[in-house]
Amino acid sequence: MPLPDRRLLVDPEAGIAPEAAGEPDAPIQKPKRGRTRKLADLEIADKVQPLKPAAPPPKPVDKLAKLGLKSDIDLVLHLPMRYEDETSITPIGHLIPGDNTQTEGVVFDNEIAYRPRRQLLVKMHDDAGDELTLRFLNFYGSQVKQMAIGVRLRVRGDVRGGFFGMEMVHPQVRPVDEDTPLPQALTPVYPSTAGVSQAYLRKAIDSALSRVHLPELLPEKIARAHLQPLNVPGLLDAVKTLHHPHADSDENALIDGTHPAWTRIKFEELLAQQLSLKRAHEERRTRAAPMMPRLHDAPESLVARFLATLPFKLTGAQERVCAEISGELTLPHPMQRLLQGDVGSGKTIVAALAAAQAIDAGYQAALMAPTEILAEQHARKLRAWLEPLGVTVAWLAGSLKAKEKRAALEAAASGAAQLVIGTHAIIQDAVEFARLGFAIIDEQHRFGVAQRLALRAKAQNAGDGAQNFQPHQLMMSATPIPRTLAMTYYADLDVSTIDELPPGRTPILTKLVSDNRRDEVIARVREAALTGRQVYWVCPLIEESETLQLQTAVETYETLAAALPELRIGLVHGRLPPAEKGAVMDAFSRAEVQLLVATTVIEVGVDVPNASLMVIEHAERFGLAQLHQLRGRVGRGSAASVCVLMYAGPLSQTARARLQTMRETADGFEIARRDLEIRGPGEFLGARQSGAAMLRFASLENDGWLIEPARAAADQMLAQFPEAVTNHLARWLGAREQYLKA
Repeated sequence: MPLPDRRLLVDPEAGIAPEAAGEPDAPIQKPKRGRTRKLADLEIADKVQPLKPAAPPPKPVDKLAKLGLKSDIDLVLHLPMRYEDETSITPIGHLIPGDNTQTEGVVFDNEIAYRPRRQLLVKMHDDAGDELTLRFLNFYGSQVKQMAIGVRLRVRGDVRGGFFGMEMVHPQVRPVDEDTPLPQALTPVYPSTAGVSQAYLRKAIDSALSRVHLPELLPEKIARAHLQPLNVPGLLDAVKTLHHPHADSDENALIDGTHPAWTRIKFEELLAQQLSLKRAHEERRTRAAPMMPRLHDAPESLVARFLATLPFKLTGAQERVCAEISGELTLPHPMQRLLQGDVGSGKTIVAALAAAQAIDAGYQAALMAPTEILAEQHARKLRAWLEPLGVTVAWLAGSLKAKEKRAALEAAASGAAQLVIGTHAIIQDAVEFARLGFAIIDEQHRFGVAQRLALRAKAQNAGDGAQNFQPHQLMMSATPIPRTLAMTYYADLDVSTIDELPPGRTPILTKLVSDNRRDEVIARVREAALTGRQVYWVCPLIEESETLQLQTAVETYETLAAALPELRIGLVHGRLPPAEKGAVMDAFSRAEVQLLVATTVIEVGVDVPNASLMVIEHAERFGLAQLHQLRGRVGRGSAASVCVLMYAGPLSQTARARLQTMRETADGFEIARRDLEIRGPGEFLGARQSGAAMLRFASLENDGWLIEPARAAADQMLAQFPEAVTNHLARWLGAREQYLKA
């Protein structure tokens, strides 16, 4: 099926207003030079350069291109972000402060005042004699003339009560006659940019609408099965309705996005997203990857020996996800799997068993973590588990001394190191692997697409010349992904979920405490430390900020050291030298430090079972995912644990909702669901956020019910109508599909 006409907007017949195209600049005359007789005059004359003409200002059509509007189809699918109701006039006497409304009247006074600052004041009255002041703090001379005394104006803006009665500041203004008709439909307001007026956009869009035939791209079989049950209009009718709502359209449904025309557009967009992600998933299956056979039953295999040494039994959930990952590692195409599980659910042991399977098959494994503290925590655990079994583990971080770094690089390049653990240092150009077949990325949302691709590229030597070779990749996240996100933005990944905590984890009691009860909290910290427990005290900033006025880690450390002289107190934050940071964390792990004052560098991976009390200062400033991660640092031993969320009032509505959620539940999946409601998808997508541009119209919060029919339609189209898939993606995504390559 042919795609719609994609003529560029620079076509003079394409509806661009003549005044928008701009007049050609008048040529600048070169200064005439007379004959020069003196040498000095000659030297001066030689230095005179002709003036260069100034670059013409960008035309509206160029600014449209910055909005991504380069063709008719782009304009037609540039849909309103909201509507304004200009179909009625509210008499000035009926205006209510706080309303955004439209009224009309005749100007009886127009003056430029200079107190308290230069401003244009225009006073108008309607037929009933009621008065309204229009106030303009920035204005041009042409506006003063436009609103001259005696001119009838139709104005729209926010009404507020001024010192001299009702007023509007910077309203939209339009000179009218007494018999100028009102619009019969809602007025669309489009996403725009500086220099592109709504009037210009409306004209360009209407012009494109008159030329584009927007054919239906969905095969009749798909439309009948998946669109008819939704009771939505045809695509062209839907688009026309949204650009020009009928007089009898349901205004509320148009404004809140529930109108059938919006439903049709959102379904089309969600379908494009599903097709794109599923096609990326299928495309990966055409690539080569190392086959790593399961040797779990062979007593001499590393996996079998590893399992035999574990001092605990895997939970049912751990066994299930281990089987999912292990099975996929045996296949000849690359695994791209997200392992998600709540704080403390045991993701590290699952990753270690998968790495052991790769090592059994003769390949190297690499684990990359976002912070040095977390990477070092992983290195300690995995060394303790695997080195007694004969596995060589290399540690690679930016803080290593030159000699240690050189040894780690040589071990990775020669293949002597079977497992390499580190931070971003792993993906530096100097790092080479002899036979990398399996890559693990912890806290994957903290890494960008380019960083994940860089780690994948380190596996080139393992492909033995195979085309499109990729290592298997396991990404881990302790921030559970809500179901709607998993079905949309993560639909290109296979997802394994650990939905069960190991036995023996003690529940954590969460308390909300105002910071004016700080003395009580300090007393509770003293009591816990003197009875043999260890305590975290978390602060959000390292140094004082004039705008936020938050307690700082350094100040808090000094205050607590003065208040609790009998305790051994440590301080750790992101600006400490790595060696110093490591020494403090070691001391805390060995219980030589009783109270650790820290920033969020301890957010993930830190595991000290004896720590049973955490105080989070200015908890209202943290996101839900971060609060949940931090709270997960306690409750890792047998002692009852408490997390104190200390806040400073007054609380915003969002902060109140977050703290209430933390007090009510410790379930990471429920917290993730509420976080999606409060903040939207951004926090979960992290460095994958460029994918948010894939959804311009659909909202996961409001339109989640459309995901299932879109998924079902995508599966059927991919299986039966590949040409329709290509056309649909070209129309709705264009180049934005490219971000999926990682």
